[in-house]
Amino acid sequence: MPLTTVFLGLGSNIERERHLLAGLEALSAFLIDLRCSPVFESQAVGIKSGPFLNLVVQAETALSLAELDRWLKAIEADNGRYAPERKGLPLDIDVLLYGDQVGELEGLTLPRAEILRNAFVLWPLALLAPAQQHPGAGQSFAELWGAMCSEQQLWPVAFSWRGQALTPDSLLQAYPAPLKPL
Repeated sequence: MPLTTVFLGLGSNIERERHLLAGLEALSAFLIDLRCSPVFESQAVGIKSGPFLNLVVQAETALSLAELDRWLKAIEADNGRYAPERKGLPLDIDVLLYGDQVGELEGLTLPRAEILRNAFVLWPLALLAPAQQHPGAGQSFAELWGAMCSEQQLWPVAFSWRGQALTPDSLLQAYPAPLKPL
């Protein structure tokens, strides 16, 4: 089966580092050439909760969209996403893009609308794949990020996976965290 490039959004607001690391490890077990964006902290959007850590990953897969979605739901479940007693969101993994697919497929709408609505999705995408074209908007992620007007607050945070810093020091220095506590 041919390989398809996928972009996935990961987020967590409970034991954030632990769940993001577990998600990355699980994804690396079945995705090919996994690449990670810098990690960002942001206030919750659309729900009342504590702050989130978010990142975007790019990878290649031979899985169909339906198979990929099943794997992602299993990873979320392994991290407590669907536990009845959970408070907050331990791990959320969304398919943002699956190749250049557009429309309603396998119960998912692609590209995912949050790309154009949420800074915590678009900024990591713009850093990870600046020249990549959004299949619906026809602009690159860097162009879309440059034109985004959003009141959402987010900032890069230091985060390492497998001994490698995902967020470069230059980004951390250019965009320090807000002065007010969360």
